[in-house]
Amino acid sequence: MRSFALPAAAMLALVLGPAGAAADLARIKQSGTLRVVVVPDTRRPEFFSVKPGAPPGFDHEVLEGFAALHKLKLRVVPVSGWDALIPALRDGKGDIIAGRFSDTPTRRKQIDFTSEVFPTRHVVISRKPRRVVETLDQLRAEKVGTFKGSSMVETIAAAGVPAANVDDGIPPGSFGEHLTSGRITAAVWGVESAIALQREDPEIQLGLFLGPPASLAFGVPKGSHELLGVLNQYIGSLRKTASWSRLVVKYFGEAAPEVLKKARAQ
Repeated sequence: MRSFALPAAAMLALVLGPAGAAADLARIKQSGTLRVVVVPDTRRPEFFSVKPGAPPGFDHEVLEGFAALHKLKLRVVPVSGWDALIPALRDGKGDIIAGRFSDTPTRRKQIDFTSEVFPTRHVVISRKPRRVVETLDQLRAEKVGTFKGSSMVETIAAAGVPAANVDDGIPPGSFGEHLTSGRITAAVWGVESAIALQREDPEIQLGLFLGPPASLAFGVPKGSHELLGVLNQYIGSLRKTASWSRLVVKYFGEAAPEVLKKARAQ
């Protein structure tokens, strides 16, 4: 296993003890494999990378530790887009959704979510020499990029951005290049992705936060009570260790903890 996985697993085993032998978890253990449904994102792989030799990603490392603890193999089940994640899970093609997946009320009607894996909040980004977008009126005058099936679509609509000013055909992870080309003049993105992009391109500017603070989490099928329980125990214990903080800095930079704190406070 990579990075912290084995040490964290050994430590957490003392905290969690043996897993319960219940239906959904028992089936997964019998198969010996935890199937993770993801949208492969080669442009923004900070949460889940499937590229050989590349850093595995924040969520990927967390789930590697969980799988090691429960003596499971991790198998990635790729889907073509964000709007295909929940259908794949509900059709039984996977056991869990991961990879920068937002916990939203709309999604909770269809699946269950673990406790928070990573804090998030939507933020408006632009690129110099374009202005920093600081108000809703300014946002509504921009050409705003997003992609179908994402949680940002709902946020942009709630902000009152005219449909004519929304370009929902931007491929996931490519906001930076389309801000540079001028196809869009602003985008709404999760703050965790925005700070990763800004780390690569200092011309990227963070502006107005939209909506309340939210959570990235893992999605599981409705009724997966035992799987949900052991995942929540694992996540809760991990977030109390230094491993979680080290992963944040590893994938999002030294400035990430302070930006995330600001996103929670404003």
